Amino acid sequence: MHDLPNLDTASFAVPDGDALMAPRLSTHPPRILLLHGSLRERSFSRLVSEEAARLLVAMGAETRCFDPRGLPLPDSEDASHPKAQELRELAQWAEGMVWCSPERHGAMTGIMKAQIDWIPLALGGVRPTQGKTLAVMQVCGGSQSFNTVNQLRILGRWMRMLTIPNQSSVPKAFLEFGDDDRMKPSPLYDRIVDVMEELVKFTLLTRDRSDLLTDRYSERKESAEEVSRRVNQRGM
Repeated sequence: MHDLPNLDTASFAVPDGDALMAPRLSTHPPRILLLHGSLRERSFSRLVSEEAARLLVAMGAETRCFDPRGLPLPDSEDASHPKAQELRELAQWAEGMVWCSPERHGAMTGIMKAQIDWIPLALGGVRPTQGKTLAVMQVCGGSQSFNTVNQLRILGRWMRMLTIPNQSSVPKAFLEFGDDDRMKPSPLYDRIVDVMEELVKFTLLTRDRSDLLTDRYSERKESAEEVSRRVNQRGM
């Protein structure tokens, strides 16, 4: 260690391959939370999320779909608001998430962003999304775009989530659903199957290793109180 004078040797750790490859595996179904970004009565982001939830259940997962109706704007109420509490508890319950937003004015909707903003970066020094898996999807009213999924990826990284490589963007979503609100067979539907399959695989692979995968040298140097102070946004 003499060549690393800046290193805190008490906090330094060599990654342990054996610990990563041989965890005690959980046996309960993967727990997946789905968020959608529209309040419309016939919301295509909700319909896509519901299709995704059906697929996840068929793949052995347990799902929860959060209804954003009644969720206040961030900072307009405190965190004790019932809808904010519901969302935060679901975020802690989940081992993985699906975020699906319409694209509006070239970006995700405010409804989508508000939900993510209500999920705190830290609760008492513990990050409720850190190390959890994430799949991102979007629906479009017109031609296919990837602006929203790209933005959701940035947010997933900021929330320290493991965002899977695959994603879904559904153009002209109003053409992809029948009168029964079920998605029609198409390559776009097949892509959603691909994304959910990949999400379940990544969740099973990482959920018992997330503490090790997200264990960081810099944070081992800090106490939980210091972490909480550093990420606390109340003073901004």
